[in-house]
Amino acid sequence: MRSIPATILATAASLLSTALAWGDVPAAVVEEVKGTPAGVEFMDYVSTGKVIRLAPRDVIVLGYLKSCWRETITGGTVTVGGDQSDVQGGKVERTRVKCSGGRMQLTAEQAVQSAGVISRTLGASPGQVLAPEPPMILHSRVPIVELGGGGKLLIERIDEPAERYEIAIASRELVRRSFFDFARARRILAAGGLYRATFGAKQIVFKVDPAATAAAPVVTRLLRFDLR
Repeated sequence: MRSIPATILATAASLLSTALAWGDVPAAVVEEVKGTPAGVEFMDYVSTGKVIRLAPRDVIVLGYLKSCWRETITGGTVTVGGDQSDVQGGKVERTRVKCSGGRMQLTAEQAVQSAGVISRTLGASPGQVLAPEPPMILHSRVPIVELGGGGKLLIERIDEPAERYEIAIASRELVRRSFFDFARARRILAAGGLYRATFGAKQIVFKVDPAATAAAPVVTRLLRFDLR
């Protein structure tokens, strides 16, 4: 019996690992829960295929990370999809909000390559330095940042370096032991500002929409560090 070359085995293992990783990618975030539906809480991530059973008066609000659909669902059986939910025996109201459409999370390497530093741009006049296009747009002035634990969060404005926030965050200040909410901390970023967020060795570079306001749904405010 012929043996399978090691290179083929390695490739197959890599493909399997990738498939498993995609299966774990969250489709939506639970923005609000009313009632006592089993298996879901505020700020839980839910993946494609998850089934949520709601009593007639239970209400759940889902914000889809890729499609930017925001659903308010009352009662029934909810099956989470890739872009929106399938709801049987209940009522669903959908609105499309502004969000980064799946670009909420970047590794430190991607952030540095995309917009981690100010660099010269083609077409700039001699001596002029322009900021590259940021990798994502935040449609709120009060982010909710997924950190995974306490520590020091550094927020620096790149286009106006004088604006800088260094925030020591205790675990008790986190929502669901993972999320730091700028609204609760009463910190507001500037509309139109280009920022770099640093937490440990990880970075996210983002721009605040010039039309952004403070009040906004969770999916509009979410910044996710790569916690792997």
